[in-house]
Amino acid sequence: MRVTSKGQVTIPQAIRERLGITAHSEVDFIEEGDKVVLVKRGDRRPTRFHHLVGSASVRMTTDEIMQLTRGEE
Repeated sequence: MRVTSKGQVTIPQAIRERLGITAHSEVDFIEEGDKVVLVKRGDRRPTRFHHLVGSASVRMTTDEIMQLTRGEE
């Protein structure tokens, strides 16, 4: 497979069909060491921070958080 001068490649039909990638689908490229993985957007693999999603225990408004980060009293 070759990359065009515009940085484009054609995703083989079998892969598009298996992943459900159609015209106007959104995809991401994720670097994993010395390789790049193509994933359909929304099908991302969990990251090392995935377990932290929804784990905040302090309820604060955006304004309260901004006051803390700015050092306002």
